Amino acid sequence: MASLQPVRGTHDLLPEENRVQDHIAETARAIGELYGYHRMTTPIFEFTDVFARTLGDTSDVVTKEMYTFEDRGGEKITLRPENTAGIARAYISNGMQQMSPVKVCYYGPMFRYERPQKGRQRQFHQIGVELLGVEQVAGDIEVIAYGAHILKSLGLWDNITLELNTLGDPESRAAYRNVLVDYFKGHFDKLSEDSRNRLDKNPLRILDSKDEGDRELVANAPLFAEYLNEHSQTFFKQLTDGLGDIGINYQLNPRLVRGLDYYCHTCFEFVTSTLGAQGTVMAGGRYDGLVSTMGGPQTAGVGWAAGVERLAMMVGTGPAAVRPVALIPMGDAAESRCRSLAQQLREAGIAVELGYAGNMKKRMKRADKANAKMAVIIGDDELAKGVAMVRDLDAGEQREVAIDSLIGVIGER
Repeated sequence: MASLQPVRGTHDLLPEENRVQDHIAETARAIGELYGYHRMTTPIFEFTDVFARTLGDTSDVVTKEMYTFEDRGGEKITLRPENTAGIARAYISNGMQQMSPVKVCYYGPMFRYERPQKGRQRQFHQIGVELLGVEQVAGDIEVIAYGAHILKSLGLWDNITLELNTLGDPESRAAYRNVLVDYFKGHFDKLSEDSRNRLDKNPLRILDSKDEGDRELVANAPLFAEYLNEHSQTFFKQLTDGLGDIGINYQLNPRLVRGLDYYCHTCFEFVTSTLGAQGTVMAGGRYDGLVSTMGGPQTAGVGWAAGVERLAMMVGTGPAAVRPVALIPMGDAAESRCRSLAQQLREAGIAVELGYAGNMKKRMKRADKANAKMAVIIGDDELAKGVAMVRDLDAGEQREVAIDSLIGVIGER
């Protein structure tokens, strides 16, 4: 019988890799507290309609990538492919409009059936932020600043570029949509099959097509900026002025879009050239129509999400594991005493490596493997005197310490 392997597109996060991801998630959470954002966790699966209604029935996620199944109660359930829809659903079902503005961040696994590749798995992890109930451009500036702060704290900022575009208000979007449909209908026979299917329902998605033929047509398509009304132009100027106030540079990318109608105004991505062709590490925008699309009250929203696996590839290694103290008991009486001592040390916040068996040589070897900073050796002679031999494994120095004083001595080190 063949040995069992993880499902294609999934992988085990071993301790070293887990430390990197935990570092990223904890950095995002801690920085969020500085901006007033607090972590919120939604279920890993939702009713399928939560995503089908919000992501659009022509999107790749809905048509090709969602993990959907019928549970034993006959309900249609989907593993979450992203978390914004879940946060919006929670906003409605928990009556959170009474708490406006709602400022939350999140971290957790997402699921999409797509071709696995470097930094992109079928089960992957995201950090993200959502700000609900703020119509003013100050919300967009704050959310972008929060994302930039994380990237700076992770030491990635020098390899990051903020790309920015505006999708205008609904009036501007409708005007541009009509012009775009007319343009692509004039080149209908050259469009890919996916783009033909999107032309009437979701034409802006064509601007984001990866098909080479589509990209040639997109290069000559009308630009959104030419159809912005005065309100949309003012909003975007306030955004760019605000980013200037806090020293965040950006590049305009007029082809940066979000295909669904509930997106408006701000659209942005933090991108890098260090990950190859798939260079987006954090992406977001304003989605004032999302909550109402889901049956809730009209609610402004803006946020972003970032793939933790991709960030981890850039970060490289996480913080080093805590270096423990190795207790080395010699004899049955010392074994019993060290068991009690290990518990005392751990409850005092000191990591302890206590081997399960073996002579002194084997236990010292295990201490070295655990990268212990010191060894505490206790045998019958030491017990009789109420002391332990404390060996600094970096300096190679050894001294005698009263057992009752160990917690204080080790805590100083």
